[in-house]
Amino acid sequence: MKKIYEPEKAYLNKEFLDSDEARTIRILSEILEPMHRLAKHRVHSTVLFLGSSQLDLSDRRSPLLKYYWDAEELAFRLASWAIKLKPKGKNFVICTGGGPGIMEAANRGAARAGGKSIGMNISLPEEQLPNPYISPELSFIFNYFFTRKFWLVNKAKAVVAFPGGFGTLDELFETLTLVQTGKIPREGLTIVLYGEEYWRKVLHFDALIESGAISPQDVKLFSFCSTPGKAFTLLKTELKKTL
Repeated sequence: MKKIYEPEKAYLNKEFLDSDEARTIRILSEILEPMHRLAKHRVHSTVLFLGSSQLDLSDRRSPLLKYYWDAEELAFRLASWAIKLKPKGKNFVICTGGGPGIMEAANRGAARAGGKSIGMNISLPEEQLPNPYISPELSFIFNYFFTRKFWLVNKAKAVVAFPGGFGTLDELFETLTLVQTGKIPREGLTIVLYGEEYWRKVLHFDALIESGAISPQDVKLFSFCSTPGKAFTLLKTELKKTL
């Protein structure tokens, strides 16, 4: 008797799933799988930490070194406070891009507090491994930058931008644009630029106002903070309003 050929189910066909024709399926997977997993672990809202991945802890002369420990302390204070809220689920979970540097510091602070934290990594030609302080069940890896950005901001009630480079600037300005244009309600998201000296040196907001590129009201979309204590007080006050 001739053996009957059993074709492979389409959703199990790796060659097809990796093809150009299946790109839409891969994109949809990067929307739906994180949605499913965050709901499963009852993550209602997050505090997103942005910042440089280039920081080397062994370089004691690095001007960014102090920001690592400030980020660790701020994340520790926020996680310690959020844990005690005892909501039906998890509010204000520390979330990062999942890599080293400032991202590691924030996940590390949350772990020190005994809290869960999220890492949303991206696959790159030079592989960026998840830092060891992310909660394993909340560790994500994305192929597409835009799906990663969607999830970085989707559940955020606050964004804290520490000093960083192109990636940090990209994520910060995209978030500011979403708030400026009303895609995210202004009252629903607190944005903090941590390290006022750094940010005023890197970004000349007054020049943008003087040239008419932004309005004076636009600089009210964010606040400057330069110590973990001040940042924590501001964030705690604003986050309470969202509960």
